[in-house]
Amino acid sequence: YKVSGGLHGVGASVVNALSEWLDVTIHRDGHIYFQRFENGGKPVGSLEKKGPTKKTGTIIHFKPDPTIFNTTVYNFETLSERLREAAFLLKGLTIQLQDLRNNQTEEYQYPEGLKAFVHYLNEEKDTLHPVVAFEGVQQGIEVDFAFQFNDGYAESMLSFVNHVRTKDGGTHESGARTAITRTFNDYARRIGLLKEKDKNLEGSDIREGFTSIVSVRVPEDKLQFEGQTKGKLGTPEARSVVDAVVSEKLSYFLEENSDVSNLLIKKAIKAKEAREAARKAREDARTGRKRRKKDTILSGKLTPAQSKNPKRNELYLVEGDSAGGSAK
Repeated sequence: YKVSGGLHGVGASVVNALSEWLDVTIHRDGHIYFQRFENGGKPVGSLEKKGPTKKTGTIIHFKPDPTIFNTTVYNFETLSERLREAAFLLKGLTIQLQDLRNNQTEEYQYPEGLKAFVHYLNEEKDTLHPVVAFEGVQQGIEVDFAFQFNDGYAESMLSFVNHVRTKDGGTHESGARTAITRTFNDYARRIGLLKEKDKNLEGSDIREGFTSIVSVRVPEDKLQFEGQTKGKLGTPEARSVVDAVVSEKLSYFLEENSDVSNLLIKKAIKAKEAREAARKAREDARTGRKRRKKDTILSGKLTPAQSKNPKRNELYLVEGDSAGGSAK
């Protein structure tokens, strides 16, 4: 295989060591082979040659050791979610999950891959355009990216490395976000929706209601994770590769779909205006400039009266600031 979600090559060994028993059935080179292990991975007998076969593949059966684990009852929904993700990421692959405890069976197959994944995530939302999906390869790193905007406010980006979920993100997510922010700003200025005097849109402005998935396949010699849980990708090359692929493909999409592009840019500009208004309101509250309505100064040319008794106050009209003298 070209890529693997593992790093240390001990996954099957650990399962074997922590199981009460483990059976391995292998279909290879026209023959069926069988080996059983018990009590932490000790082989029971020699490798057996069972008979002929036209199939290929490996079948694993194991029983977790109850003296090691507090619970050995597997949750169907947890397994279903993980296997569904795998089927989305490996388009064309068929995965079947059977629960013999209650005869519950589910099958997963998604020929459209990440496009179907984004549709699944957004199926209960009001979307603004069809799902966009593209792929690319640079420096031996394969990139799949898909996205769709909805009319909500929350961003949802899922990322994967070698088909393993990276819940803490990493360099591939950073590359995608950088490319999205830069490409949208460049396009907005090119078509004149952002003027020269206007500040750039921030990433959070653009990604309101943004559902996306970035999946990369990184060769073993370049694969780096931060920490032992593989929750965050650390491969430096992944940032630049994802940035380049997403920038190129997204720029082409924006140019070729002007109606959708203009809609998304205007949506981001409204988000920018709302963010700036909210920030100004916070600043006003912090600095004490937010006054009650009756105390509000209507113009910077007016000077507040010292007394709150209207009988002691007068209105002076003068021509220019200098004529006001010390009253100002």
